[in-house]
Amino acid sequence: MADKLKILITDDSKLLRKKLRAVLEELGCEVIEAENGKEAIMKDLQEQPDGVILDIVMPIVGGIEALQVIKEVNPDIPVIMLSSAGTAQKLKETLDLGALDFIQKPYTPEQIKQAVERIRRKVEENGKK
Repeated sequence: MADKLKILITDDSKLLRKKLRAVLEELGCEVIEAENGKEAIMKDLQEQPDGVILDIVMPIVGGIEALQVIKEVNPDIPVIMLSSAGTAQKLKETLDLGALDFIQKPYTPEQIKQAVERIRRKVEENGKK
């Protein structure tokens, strides 16, 4: 397998971040955490992750706004959206803004594994790893 993927996970739920971290670390990823969209944007700039998993509904700066900024700064970064508020409109909006995929909460470890594989393929296509 290629180098370890660095994944930024952003969710206002500490419990969800902890569970997601456990799944990602089991898949061999390095994990960075943010608890809202503003923090996600800052960590994206500072840490240069290979991919981002982003909740939609968060305080301060929401996931859709964070997605817009992250994609402006780094158009090639693969972003997976997570949300329990998965309306068709939100799904379409995030995909139109450049999200790679949309996962409905509650997610399964298998869905996260597939998302990581999609991120890895995208990173390899972009020649980063």
